This record gives sequence, C-alpha cells and structure tokens, in this order.
Amino acid sequence: MNTAKTLLALALVAGLAACSNQDQAANSAQEAADSAAEARQAADNAYATGDTAAATAAQAAADAADAAADASAQIAGQVDGAGDDMTGREDLADAAEKAADAAEQAQDAAEEANAAADGENNTDGM
Repeated sequence: MNTAKTLLALALVAGLAACSNQDQAANSAQEAADSAAEARQAADNAYATGDTAAATAAQAAADAADAAADASAQIAGQVDGAGDDMTGREDLADAAEKAADAAEQAQDAAEEANAAADGENNTDGM
C-alpha cells in the first residue's frame, strides 16, 4: 500500500512540475514580447528626435529584442514536446527565461539610446 501511495505522490509531483515548466516558459515568452514592444517604442521615440545615430542604435536594440522574444516563444512552444523528460522540460523553460532576459537587456539598450537622443520617455510600461 505504501508503494502505491509513493508512486501516486511522485506522479502528482511530476505533473505539477510539468505544468510549472509550461507556465514558466509561457510567462518568459510573454515578458520577452513585452520587452520587445517597449524596445520598439523606444526606437520610435528616438527616431522622432531626428538623432539618426541614436535612432539607429535604438532600432538595432529593438531588433535584438524582437529576435530574443521570437526565440523565447519558440522555446516555450517546445516544452510540451519534451514529454516526460523532466530535465529537458526544465532546461527548455530555463532557456526561454534566458531569452526573455536577453530581450529585456536589449530593451534597456534601446531605452538608453532613446534617452541619449533626448527622446520621449515611455513611462506607462508599455
């Protein structure tokens, strides 16, 4: 009887971990998409100042944020395909989070370039 209970508990833990990895990857992909949108806004604001050097830098950073957001979304989509491979699922979720971090860093670079151009600040977070 104890063996059956132990196996049931392990199955429940594995199921919860799978959902957690899916959620983590999906959240990372959403955060990356938000960062990319904010980076594009910063690039648009830099272009509006007429400072072409800063605008070009902001656009390059926005492009990097877009690429990182695409990578995060693609990785997040692979979490389901990892099946019962818990290590694989966790690794994919971590990779999606790292891609989201890269998108956020690119967003920061776009916002810095916009600030250097004395562009309009995006204070609403979107």
